Amino acid sequence: MANLTKRDLVMQISKKTGLTQQEVFSVIQLTLDGITDALSTGRDVELRNFGVFEVRLTKSRVGRNPNKPEHDVVIPARATVKFKSGKIMRQRVLLRTDELRVNTSA
Repeated sequence: MANLTKRDLVMQISKKTGLTQQEVFSVIQLTLDGITDALSTGRDVELRNFGVFEVRLTKSRVGRNPNKPEHDVVIPARATVKFKSGKIMRQRVLLRTDELRVNTSA
């Protein structure tokens, strides 16, 4: 199954709403820009029934270069985005559990 792209979303929403693809693209892009701006300024983003985006600091750790395993590399702590799914999304995704089990055991 192919990934869902921004273009796919634009086309789906355009069909359902009757808005032009350019109008839908603008709204989606402004939404994504708003989420990015909020996260980059220290604000969490909560979308009810979808989930919460928040910035977390990872711990620094020691890694190894597989080509030179004798050399340790310090990977510094850094800010990353964490996503916690909302209740409705979690419930709908949970329905795929059996399907995924079958695919991974084959």
